[in-house]
Amino acid sequence: MNIRCLGLLLLPALLHAQTVTLDPVTVSANRAPEPRAQVPFTVATFTGDELRTAPATALDAALKAVPGFSLFRRSDSLTANPTSQGVSLRGLGPSGASRSLVLLDGVPLNDPFGGWVSWSKIPRESLTGVEIVRGGGATAWGNAALGGVVQLLTETPAVAPNRIAVSGGDFSTHSEELELARSVGTGAVQLTARDFGTTGFSLVAAENRGPIDVAAWSRHQWLTGRWQQPLGEQADLTITARTFNERRGNGTPYQTNRSRENFGSAVLKARPGKNFSWTATAYAQDQSFSSTFSSVNATRTVETPASDQFAVPVTAFGGAWSGVWSDENNTRTSAGVDFRTVRGETRENFSFSNGKYTRQRLAGGTQDFTGLFALHEQALAANWRATLGARLDFWRDGDGHRRETDRTTGGVLRDDRYARREGIPFSPSAGLIWQPAPGWRLRAAAQQSFRRPTLNELYRPFRVGNVITEANSALRTEHATSAEIGADYTAGKLTLNAGAFWNDLRDAVGTITLARGPGTFPIVGFVPAGGLGRQRQNIDEIHVRGLEFGARLEASSVLSLDFACLLNDGRVTAAGNAPGLVGKRLAQVPRNSLSAGCLWHAPASFKVTGRIRRVSAQFEDDENTLPLAAATTVDLGLSHPLSHSGEVFLNLENLFSVRVETGRVAAGIVSIAPPRLARGGVRWGW
Repeated sequence: MNIRCLGLLLLPALLHAQTVTLDPVTVSANRAPEPRAQVPFTVATFTGDELRTAPATALDAALKAVPGFSLFRRSDSLTANPTSQGVSLRGLGPSGASRSLVLLDGVPLNDPFGGWVSWSKIPRESLTGVEIVRGGGATAWGNAALGGVVQLLTETPAVAPNRIAVSGGDFSTHSEELELARSVGTGAVQLTARDFGTTGFSLVAAENRGPIDVAAWSRHQWLTGRWQQPLGEQADLTITARTFNERRGNGTPYQTNRSRENFGSAVLKARPGKNFSWTATAYAQDQSFSSTFSSVNATRTVETPASDQFAVPVTAFGGAWSGVWSDENNTRTSAGVDFRTVRGETRENFSFSNGKYTRQRLAGGTQDFTGLFALHEQALAANWRATLGARLDFWRDGDGHRRETDRTTGGVLRDDRYARREGIPFSPSAGLIWQPAPGWRLRAAAQQSFRRPTLNELYRPFRVGNVITEANSALRTEHATSAEIGADYTAGKLTLNAGAFWNDLRDAVGTITLARGPGTFPIVGFVPAGGLGRQRQNIDEIHVRGLEFGARLEASSVLSLDFACLLNDGRVTAAGNAPGLVGKRLAQVPRNSLSAGCLWHAPASFKVTGRIRRVSAQFEDDENTLPLAAATTVDLGLSHPLSHSGEVFLNLENLFSVRVETGRVAAGIVSIAPPRLARGGVRWGW
């Protein structure tokens, strides 16, 4: 596969410029607007138009045009359970809890209880762009930016257009999204809304499917209001309020989940002066999640309830201030402070017997984070530029508890209280850029980062089918040391880039297999036949090494091409609690992946977009016993303008209905991604 990957780099006719267009300014690496040429880390960007026209129903599926970007599993958010929608970058995040930080206009989207990301709540039509900083950003942003930072940026009310997009397609899939903006006095207001639904498709491979397997459907709605108001001539205030509601079916009649959220934020941004600018942000979030789980018999004819997670109330509050100082010599210093506090608890019924649940569990706690950071950039000599940064965080876990009771008698079966824990991680970073000749840019960068395990990982056990996973309140903080070197070359309309990276992840939170059923075992309790008993534990050390290649060519005024390839080797190098894992490849991480395609402005004003994605074989499990086959998919989009402000479009995802394996269990049941999905619609702006 490596030879094919390098060979494809030489075939620009297969490439696609839609998804690696680089904006002149990025904000995510250092928390302030900065020319991309001055960022030493690898940055990929998407414009708003590229995201709107990409032939992908789910936004995260469009972002997979960047090799190495994925959710926990191969399935995208159209069908993936919300708890498995954490982001992986460069194979560093094979976990439902994202090891990459995802932001919407500077506010974390990572779920405050579980760390995953709810992609459904993102306003795709009003996005101005997305920035993906692989391997960087931890000094500026702190917790959870181990693999990097993904930031989604929306249009401000003052410049937002009016826009509506309506589409429909296979499996009764429909989407309606609206954006309205209007000036009010000296300010502006904006209203965005979306309604989405699909009857879905079965997640189980045809040869394993039984009467109990039904289509995995989903429906969601959100409404967002924003008000932007100038405060004199010095600053602008933006107030945002959002409400979100989602329901999903997860492939059997009993298994469903619901997510609800109310969110509000205030951003005060100073208008840039000659040498200084600043931004202050405050936000509050109130949300609830519920989900049901079951086990299915071997013939897939009957399911038995396993747990009813009837409520997960969570509140989160946060804020940040950052400033940027610069001078006429293009020297910049950015610094700031941020905090986030979270309180959450899972409430669930479990131990189903004789037609009812016999036990109830309450488990959760609080987490607080406060950080200070500073980054300094300056030229060292002609064509040389350096960046140094440092961040100091203070985190604290408190009120950790797990209480289990008998639902019939009210008797207390377990009442654990966990001691308060705290730490002060240090996150430095450094970067160097050298431009030895016109068109060339050589760069090197390194950082240290951390991620505190979420409340979900610390306190909540769970069961999926016959796989039982215990929580672990003693989990240590993850730490990563990351470094990369790269070269970029531009000659006219051709851009080439290549790089190498390495990550050392210490105390990685993983699920360790402790027992195989049937039987009753320490820690995990009873495990049924064909089932597994696991616990979240820290893995001493993981090494991830890789190479990246990319190319972009503006072949003509009507044809643009791009290509990107990732070669990735992630392995466990030390695991005192599970020595059998040493040398094993990381679960859910392919050895290589590539993305290629084209954007063609065809005759008669048609526009054709195409994308080919390939991922190599990978393993479902930590022991490398459950392989998932390699897969190559093709997406195709066709659009035609209706006027200067409207277009009609047709998208075909997984054009050839290729089987993409997304999961496999010891009993041999294989989960799959959606087949071909055709969707057409109209988009209009005014």
